[in-house]
Amino acid sequence: MTSKITYLGQLRTESVHIQSGATILSDAPKDNQGQGAAFSPTDLVANALGSCMMTIMGIKARDLAIDLEGTTLEVTKVMQSEPRKIGAIHIQIYAPFQPNEKEQVLLERAAYTCPVFLSLHPELEKSIVFHWGQNQIQ
Repeated sequence: MTSKITYLGQLRTESVHIQSGATILSDAPKDNQGQGAAFSPTDLVANALGSCMMTIMGIKARDLAIDLEGTTLEVTKVMQSEPRKIGAIHIQIYAPFQPNEKEQVLLERAAYTCPVFLSLHPELEKSIVFHWGQNQIQ
């Protein structure tokens, strides 16, 4: 078992990761009868894509002796109305260092091999933009 999910009422759930005991609350978004007080399930999908891409890049960076610390991702989920589902996920990746051309290609290629990216339906628009040598724009 990976996790256990308990319905808390009022369109909220608590997920417990079995191995670590870590918890995640989810709430329906305001535009779908919820309070918007936590990540929605579709927010978690979009966030999982960004987190997975960063993790796989981190593995490749470690192999290349590159420090990715301070790299940030901005994740934007766009909902589609009919049927209601995620229509697009836009990710901006801001790395505060400038890798050489070979390292850049290897890191970007690694990001696109993340299991979440590969698991999402091919029709789902996934827009990924890398900003090398730039801090996240506030």
